[in-house]
Amino acid sequence: MANIKSAKKRILVNETKAARNKAIKSKVKTAVKKVETAIAQKDTEAAKAALNAAIVEISKAGSKGVYHKKTVSRKISRLSKAVNSIA
Repeated sequence: MANIKSAKKRILVNETKAARNKAIKSKVKTAVKKVETAIAQKDTEAAKAALNAAIVEISKAGSKGVYHKKTVSRKISRLSKAVNSIA
């Protein structure tokens, strides 16, 4: 365990940030899963609606620094491509 005050603070701050990042990543994974289930069921309208919601969540995660901007771009691109393939 840290003895220095600043090190103790860093531990607390890191725990807080890790919890926030975990929650954001969980939201993204849930949104992606909704898109993938709609694609698996060949439901075009539901897939498009879920895709729009997923794009918002992924973009937010990127803007908050949880994901790198190229990771965000790749995730959105792959989902869009999958949705377009069933349309």
